[in-house]
Amino acid sequence: MRKYVLVGAGSMSFTRGLVTDVIRLGREVELGLVDIDPEALRYAEALTVKMVEAMRAPVRVRASVDRRDLLPGADAVVCTVGVGGRRAWERDVFIPRQHGIFQPVGDTAMPGGLSRALRMIPAMVAIARDVLDLCPNALFFNYGNPMTAVCRAIRKATGAKVVGLCHGVLGLAQYLANFIRVPFPEVSYAAVGINHLTWMTEFRHKGRDAWPLVREELARRLGEGIDVAQLGAKFAEMGQRPELAQRLGQPFSWELFSLYGAIPSALDRHVSEFFPQFFASGAYYGKTLGVDVYSVEATIADGDRRYEQTRELALSRDPLPQDFFARFSGEHEQVTDIIDSIEADAGRVYSANLPNQGQVRNLPPDAILESPALADGSGMHALAMADLSPGIAATLVSRLDVVEIIVEAALRGDRELFVQALVADGFVRSIAMARQLADELLAAQAEFLPQFKKA
Repeated sequence: MRKYVLVGAGSMSFTRGLVTDVIRLGREVELGLVDIDPEALRYAEALTVKMVEAMRAPVRVRASVDRRDLLPGADAVVCTVGVGGRRAWERDVFIPRQHGIFQPVGDTAMPGGLSRALRMIPAMVAIARDVLDLCPNALFFNYGNPMTAVCRAIRKATGAKVVGLCHGVLGLAQYLANFIRVPFPEVSYAAVGINHLTWMTEFRHKGRDAWPLVREELARRLGEGIDVAQLGAKFAEMGQRPELAQRLGQPFSWELFSLYGAIPSALDRHVSEFFPQFFASGAYYGKTLGVDVYSVEATIADGDRRYEQTRELALSRDPLPQDFFARFSGEHEQVTDIIDSIEADAGRVYSANLPNQGQVRNLPPDAILESPALADGSGMHALAMADLSPGIAATLVSRLDVVEIIVEAALRGDRELFVQALVADGFVRSIAMARQLADELLAAQAEFLPQFKKA
């Protein structure tokens, strides 16, 4: 019997997706559920048991608020931790907004992403140490954001061989296949970068370069009769003509494509957060980021609503809806496939966040990169890729420098390094503003930042 442990099981949507995929494996599995919130854990356990019983699956469910109860002997550990939950996330976004900084997500870059890193890194480093102590041979996966900083901190502080997973690259490939109206199984692709700024440099349809098909579709959507050669001029109009941006969708990512010949995952909602020079006031093609486009309030309210709906399903005596086990997209999508590929030594390729050990020569060594990786009997191994173009590499190197600063700030509990990370990130307008914002965020999140109290 295989043993898998989900740490952060209170993330009910992820838990539902993961349990569905585990059930589909059809294997005898002991599934451990861990969450430090007893109430959230109770709901997650009730839902999981209900799912297992409905499908008569050979899955044994155990739950504990103490991960050390369940980690011994684990074959795989999957972390979906979000320290502070949605209430802390709100503070990450709304405090910077008071200073004129508008974030569409705030979980990876910008002040909100940096603040989140301070909470996430100590918790994930502690989990990594327990994994090394209690199940050192387990496959160890992280889904928590900010992905790059969390995985870098774990590797740097503990040496644990964590693998970061995100469905962004897969989602972009599905988006592009739909964009050119071809079946997804007919396309292949390669993407390299850092999580939420991963550049799809290759996109093929039935083995042929599909970028010409993409450009033709771009021309069609931007206006009948537009020649592919005129795309650059048409993109230049979008800043002044919001209707063009709305007609196309994901306009900033397509502008980047027109400049670099590659498109970044995970499209505008995330990608805009890495370019402060263009979005300093939150202005986005006639709208305001995080407010009337990619509304953070709406995202968080939707998370609260889905949590409540899932809680009600877990506690209800009624059977689960007929379509409850239908496969749906989400962060859980590939982890069971990856585990299966490793356990079966199948050698399938997935996008994963791993240290740069030569796979991209013009990016810093040991930096956590999101790129194609082989999943075989010995684990996950990043595949060697061609050097990135100088322009694309430049977009990544500066961001990796910010990651190094915030990792050290989180590990040391160092306020000055946090201020330096805010300055390097580029969204603050002065050092004085960076200091004030740092102090406000540290005070608001103090209950989740014990390393700063010690410092």
